[in-house]
This record gives sequence, structure tokens and C-alpha cells, in this order.
Amino acid sequence: MRYAILALTLLAAPAAAATFDDPEWPCIQRKVPHLSLGQVWGGPPPDESVEARARDPEIQRLAAALELRRTPMEEAEQLITDFAEEADETDLAALYLATFERIDRARSKIISGIARYATKQRALDDQIDARRTEMAELSAAMERGEPNHDRMDEVEQQLDWDTRIFQDRQQSLTYVCETPVLLEQRAFALGRLVLAQMQD
Repeated sequence: MRYAILALTLLAAPAAAATFDDPEWPCIQRKVPHLSLGQVWGGPPPDESVEARARDPEIQRLAAALELRRTPMEEAEQLITDFAEEADETDLAALYLATFERIDRARSKIISGIARYATKQRALDDQIDARRTEMAELSAAMERGEPNHDRMDEVEQQLDWDTRIFQDRQQSLTYVCETPVLLEQRAFALGRLVLAQMQD
């Protein structure tokens, strides 16, 4: 029953969404390790002056606040509006570039973490499979008149525990898999807010 539980969980999702380039990737969402600036930014491509300005400590502090999902979009919009009062287009583009780079780094770390998480899940699935095989062997031995009740009880307890852990982790994985998408959506929304200030 290799990867059976994992497979059933994934099959419950819409088939049209299940397009995978990496067979080890556990999420329904396609694995994209890094965002492209052009995917989420409708403004001009950053030049050297924008890239240099993006490293300014003040801009980095504001970008750090905008990056955080716990900063509501209404608050983020106000922060951008306040910044725009004394900023020119280079400043605004630099703010978005700094914010985008932070979001992309955070998103990339999450994707790497998901891959590690999935590896542990596969190892646990293998362990569950091995315990099921042992239970079948112990049951067959019992039928032959060679019972080992203590071992059967031990394996059954281990199997129940491993299965519970696997299912709990799988529920968490479903939530974690959504996080890169939420970050991409935030990057896009922030880009629109900054661009709106540039066009005023």
C-alpha cells in the first residue's frame, strides 16, 4: 500500500489542478520555486537606480512591514499612500522591488520546507506500509497456530499512532500548500497598490 494514504488525499482534489513537474511535490498547486517580477508587477522593469534605492534602510523597513501577511491590506495601502506623499517614481518602484524580493525569499523557503515535509510524510507512509505487512504476517502465523499476541498488540498500537500522525500532518500540509499561492497573491496586490500611486 505504498503512498496509499497520500494518493487518496491528492486524488480528492480537482483533477484539472493536478499538473506536476516534480513527482515528489505533494501539493495540488504547481511547484514554482521563485516568482518572476513580471508575473506580479505591471510597472516598468527596475533599472540600476531602482535596484540601488531598494537597498535603502528606510525602504527595507517599510518593505518588511508590507511583506508580512499579518499586516492587513488596508494598513498596507495606507503605508504605501503615506510613503508616496514624499516619494518619486524611483522610490515607489524601489519599494515594490524590495517588497517583492522579501516575499519571494519567504515563499521560496516555504516551498523548500514543504518538500522536506513531504519527504518525512513519504518515510512515514513507508513505515505504515511495513507495519501493515508485519500485521498480515502475524495474523497468518496466528492462523497457523503460532500466535504472538504481545507483538500484535505492539504493532497495532504503533500502526494506529503512525496513521494518526500521518493524517494530522496531511491536514496541515493541505494548509501549508496554500501559503505560496497566498504570498503570490499578496505580491500581486501590493504591486497594484504601488503602481496606482505611481500613476496618480
